[in-house]
Amino acid sequence: MPTFAQLREQLDPARTVLLTVECQRGVVGPGSALPELAAEARSSGTLHRIARLVTAAREASVQVLHAVAERRPDGRGASRNARLFRAAERLPVQQLSGSVAVRVAEPIDVADEDIVVRRLHGLSPLAGTDVDALLRNLDCRTLVVTGVSANVAIPNAVFDAVNLGYTAVVPADAIAGLPSDYTPAMVRHTLALVATVTTTDSVLACWKRPVRGGRAVTRA
Repeated sequence: MPTFAQLREQLDPARTVLLTVECQRGVVGPGSALPELAAEARSSGTLHRIARLVTAAREASVQVLHAVAERRPDGRGASRNARLFRAAERLPVQQLSGSVAVRVAEPIDVADEDIVVRRLHGLSPLAGTDVDALLRNLDCRTLVVTGVSANVAIPNAVFDAVNLGYTAVVPADAIAGLPSDYTPAMVRHTLALVATVTTTDSVLACWKRPVRGGRAVTRA
């Protein structure tokens, strides 16, 4: 892991965006299409930690971006070139545009200043979406990646971010996948090679405003 000073430099609020990946009701909520993944994300505390990061990001003036996966009711434009997509078409809960399933799941909330990006195809929240252009317009240099799943979307997001020139930061306790022991192994042997791996508490400490004379000081 980097030193605190190195991490704090990477997480400069003016150049950082916090990304939540597929933290939607139809994936990690009580009516999930993937109940085992939802249970893991909740029982492990992952969703709670993501909610803490979202709140702290806003307080530190870090932009929050929510990436949601959905499909049109008629399926137009949806990917079908992998087993995962074909299996998703048969699930009892569908991530249909405009439905409850594609709303961001509690305890994570969406504020007016947040940006929500919805994709109709593919595996990554970056490839083929507006995210890269939005990040560049926001003058982003560091992307903090959180959410699900550690099996597919999270590594896709990290690899795409690195390929596009961003520094990826992964709070390892703010992502989840299946089985539970897969996530730490994937982080150690894969993501750690290309991203800065840290913890939720370390990110929160970097974004905490310094206190002078008993009063919080807002960073410029």
